[in-house]
Amino acid sequence: MNGNGTDIDIMRVMQLIPHRYPFLLVDRIVEFVSGERAIGLKNVTMNEPQFQGHFPSFPVMPGVLIVEAMAQTAACMVVQTLGKEAEGKLVYFMTIDEARFRKPVVPGDAMYIHVTKIHNRRNVWKFQGEAKVGDTLCAEAVFSAMIMDS
Repeated sequence: MNGNGTDIDIMRVMQLIPHRYPFLLVDRIVEFVSGERAIGLKNVTMNEPQFQGHFPSFPVMPGVLIVEAMAQTAACMVVQTLGKEAEGKLVYFMTIDEARFRKPVVPGDAMYIHVTKIHNRRNVWKFQGEAKVGDTLCAEAVFSAMIMDS
């Protein structure tokens, strides 16, 4: 799929970014607007390894993994926007600012990750990210990343 479209499935996500289990934190892209924004979906399940220790009596998705899911959604948007020559390149965090965690994300939640491009210059992109369960804002951050050859 080039340009605008919706519903980038898991097989295409794995072509766009190099992450794999247990660190692939985007199940699909449910909305995509080339060069502007994307919405990713992460179905949070109890069988994920982080819940063995975070926390056994009250499993909560770690905030750093929520921000990582934002970055992976943004990376999918960037690579899909740039096209075939960008596939397989790595997208590295440069900054994470204004991170706020408002409500826990727990197993059974469908976490929707909204990322919107603030701006980009050459291979550096800056985004606003939000993680929501239903209409409830669970986390937000402003972050920037650089695209590099792997």
